[in-house]
Amino acid sequence: MKELLRTDKVGINFGDLWAVKNIDFTIKEKEIIGLIGPNGSGKTTFFNLISGIYAPTKGKIYFKDKDITGLLPNQIKKRGISRTFQSSRLCWDLSVLDNVLSGLQSEWKTNWKTILFNIKKSDQEISDGIDKAINLLGYFNKDLVDKKFEQVKNIPHIDRRRIEICRALISKPDLLLLDEPSAGLNNEETSEMMKHIKNVQERNKKISIVIIEHDMSVISDVSDFVIVFNAGQEIARGKFEEISKEKNVRLAYLGGTQ
Repeated sequence: MKELLRTDKVGINFGDLWAVKNIDFTIKEKEIIGLIGPNGSGKTTFFNLISGIYAPTKGKIYFKDKDITGLLPNQIKKRGISRTFQSSRLCWDLSVLDNVLSGLQSEWKTNWKTILFNIKKSDQEISDGIDKAINLLGYFNKDLVDKKFEQVKNIPHIDRRRIEICRALISKPDLLLLDEPSAGLNNEETSEMMKHIKNVQERNKKISIVIIEHDMSVISDVSDFVIVFNAGQEIARGKFEEISKEKNVRLAYLGGTQ
């Protein structure tokens, strides 16, 4: 499989603290990688570096063989990287549909807010965007299609999580970064969510996904392999069944002693 994204000794420091240090990371087309580690281990910071929220202090980031180090988030999204966040970034007073459409901001020639409020709107852009949004909503939960004009603040938590993923997917990214997509979900909801995420590749054969998670069973079931972070550094990688037996992983993450 073709290499999609690679980081070369990437790191970032905040004062004397290296939040991420010397990370060499590669993901290929059609891979799903689980990224695990204790709180404060640098997982979300690593996502922030890839997606352009932070610029690395050192190292390089390459996507589709192009250097994207230091590019802004909207520039990186245009190149095909999309993400969700650990805490909700939805606009609570906007409708379900409008929230999903906001994920097309980097594609539309006019600003998405301008389009949504009918100022200099492009009928074709709106029609195409709505079709994409409804398609995605129906895939994750057919009831969301019927609720597309409801305000997000009135939507259940699990459906808000689904909406966030729909918003990330609507631009048809090549790389999808999911930061704890099952946060706040019960076991049944988590299982259903991960089944949908796994099946995303059936809808887009080339998409690659990196998932930050704390739920071990989730990572075991859905990822091709797992990378473990601790104190801003990678300490292990491989199949979950293998790395979970490593002493340094148990000490750092699983709470083992030997």
